[in-house]
Amino acid sequence: MENAIRPTKLGAKNWLFIGREEAGQSAAVLYTIMANCRRLGIDPREYLVDVLTRLPAMQASEAAELTPAAWQAARQGKTLRQVA
Repeated sequence: MENAIRPTKLGAKNWLFIGREEAGQSAAVLYTIMANCRRLGIDPREYLVDVLTRLPAMQASEAAELTPAAWQAARQGKTLRQVA
């Protein structure tokens, strides 16, 4: 677990002045998504291209389908319950 958060700590000085207050929240969300992709062995670029292409046509209620775990399960033809 410690190794998973090490890059965040090492980059903290670089991200100290990330911009507006809202930018920190956005950066945290994106960093969490990328960390989850790495943890699940998903290529982050492939994930982002697919999700960002499909996102404009989706309803807000369908957003849970786009989490890295749900995305991976759908690509493998499984339900999220079968993976857990």
